[in-house]
Amino acid sequence: MKEEKRMITIKNNNGENMEAELITYLISEDNQTSYMVYSKGEKVGAEDDEIFYITRIVKNGNMVEMYPIENDDEWQNVQKLLKRIANA
Repeated sequence: MKEEKRMITIKNNNGENMEAELITYLISEDNQTSYMVYSKGEKVGAEDDEIFYITRIVKNGNMVEMYPIENDDEWQNVQKLLKRIANA
């Protein structure tokens, strides 16, 4: 049975809405920081690999705000979280 895509609406900095597929959420080991992995359906390369985006998220009322991953230390922590689910 094929799993149904979970679609979300993202508002960019220009106030325009775009639809994306929610892939998964990641939560840091200390439960203090959350990340969202999503796709806009873009493909790249000869193998038609799908491009995935990862963003830090912060809940603000009933909205979720997205922030870039700020530095190499944070990116290394995100990579550890991704490896954990890849090896599950």
